[in-house]
Order: sequence, then structure tokens, then C-alpha cells
Amino acid sequence: MTKKIKIGQIGIGHNHGDAKMYAIRKFSELFEVVGYAEENERWVEKRGTLACYEGLARMSVGEIIKRSDAVLVESDVWDLTKYAKMCVDAGKHIHMDKPASGTLEEYKYVLDTAKAKGITVQLGYMYRYNPAVIKCLEHIKNGDLGEIYSINSEMSTFHGAEYKKWLTNFGGGIMYILGSHLVDLIVYMMGRPNKITSFLKHSELDGIELEDNNLAVLEYDRALARIFVSSVEVNGFGRRQLMVSGSKGTVNICPMERPTTMTYSDLSIADKTYEDRKIIIPVEDNTASGRYDDMMRDFHDYIIGTKKNPYSYEHDLLVQEVLSEIVGGIRIKSKNIE
Repeated sequence: MTKKIKIGQIGIGHNHGDAKMYAIRKFSELFEVVGYAEENERWVEKRGTLACYEGLARMSVGEIIKRSDAVLVESDVWDLTKYAKMCVDAGKHIHMDKPASGTLEEYKYVLDTAKAKGITVQLGYMYRYNPAVIKCLEHIKNGDLGEIYSINSEMSTFHGAEYKKWLTNFGGGIMYILGSHLVDLIVYMMGRPNKITSFLKHSELDGIELEDNNLAVLEYDRALARIFVSSVEVNGFGRRQLMVSGSKGTVNICPMERPTTMTYSDLSIADKTYEDRKIIIPVEDNTASGRYDDMMRDFHDYIIGTKKNPYSYEHDLLVQEVLSEIVGGIRIKSKNIE
């Protein structure tokens, strides 16, 4: 019989928090949901009536930690590391949404404590579970692409004024919030860069002052990785991209979801220098059934020990270190949920 994990959620303010709870409640054979905690009454007013929380007890943070084996940390971004620390200090496994907050020292404490205690820490970077990204990583691991020379990644959207006002809470703006997804993948493929150069631009569209049109270049010994993230790109969602090119081949994923489209070329396929030669790799778009289903199933398996998390504590810390350098230091400028 599969072991059930008692799980609670701290915070309902993260933009992905309700989707995680929907996913958890699908798998009653894996999880027993004990309830949720939210200390900000405005979030209870805004999201407490969502169907995913129907029938669940609202408890204090301390009660959720006490009653749970594992915790979904889905608070406002600026409180993620604070609550994660409380959980690991109490010996609880955590799924922590992204990007991490607090200082690098505070986040390192969370990861070091979890590692010392054998506690599972899973970060909410959704593209780790994108089927095309998984295939791309397999091509890299198998040597199909040869030595990697170039990574081009884009994760843009055309955001409305309300969302952009929320982004003003964070140093780095949209690069901090969405660019973190791409940093996660590039660091996993390439490790720590030798040099980072950032261009954090302010379009001032809608009269809102924030870093909303951003580029970062990560330099490696023989490779360049580019991260472009914008809140002002019309149809930016349709151009979200991960392209990895090496001495033997290229993978291009664009768009990354809804629908997921992946092409592959190697030297046997791209046999004409000035012609577009590639094959389309069929992949299932897992956003249709639930973007976080595989993530939550893996979280269960990591906890009970039937699967090992391929993203180590050291990797998760390095992601935050690189992100911090890109945005000029992790800084919460205000704490406004409106």
C-alpha cells in the first residue's frame, strides 16, 4: 500500500498556490490534506473561497507545521524563505514555491538544515516537468548535441497594469519573478557562469516604473547563454523559448506550452547549410491535464524515498546566487498585494 503523506499549505498568496492545492487534492491515495494557513486576511478574502480550499480547515501556521509531514509553502514571495525555515527547523519536508526570498544566507540556512536532517526540499520551478525540456536534457546527457555553445531562452508576457504594479515589489521586476525559471534550467545544464552581464530596462508603459524589459548574458568557457524576460511583449507567451545549440545538434522549444512545440536538428538532418532542416519531436503538453501533477507525484516519491530529486540542495542555492547577481541583489522593495 502506498504511504500517505499528511500535508498542509502555508500561504495562499503565491500565484501558483491554488494550482498546487488542486493538484494535491487529485491524489487522495498519496496525500492527506490537513488544512491551510494564511496570516493575511486580504488573501483570505481574495482566494479563500476558491474551490481548491473548499472543506479545508484554516489553521495557524504553527498548527499546520505540527500536524503535517510535509508542507506546501505558497505564501507571498517575500515570506517564502521565512516559512520554509520554520518548516525545516521542525523537521518537515517542503515544497517551496519560487523564487526564494530573504538573504542568500537565510536561504542557505534552509537548504543546509534540510540536507543535514534528510529533509526533502522541492522548488516550484515548473519547467523542470515540461516534457520537451526533459527530452532536451536527455539529448544533452546522451551527447547528441555535442559541446554546448549557445542557449537562447525567453519567457515573456504582455502583462496588464495590475500585475506590473505587483512586480514593483521586487528588485529586478519581471527578471526576478520569471527569469528565475530560466536561470534554473541554464544552471542545471551548464553550472556556474564565469561572468554575468545584465540589462534591466524600464519601458514605463502604463506609467509604471519597474524593470520590465530585461536581458541577461551568462558567459561560460566556450558558451553564451541569453535570458530575455519582458512584461511588455505582445504575444510574449507564444514566443517563450528554450533553444540549446551545440557542435552536433540543436534543440528548439517554442512555444514552451499551450502548445508545446519542439524541433530537433543534428548534422545528419541539417545537411544543407542555407536551408531550414529539422524534425518536429512530438511531445505531450502536460498543461492540459495539470501543469503540477507530475511535480506533486514526485514530491511524494522524494519524501518516501522511491525517487531521488535530481535538483540538489547545492543546485537550488546556485540558482538563487546567479539570480541575485543578475538582478543586483535579492531585494523586496515593498509588500503590496494589490
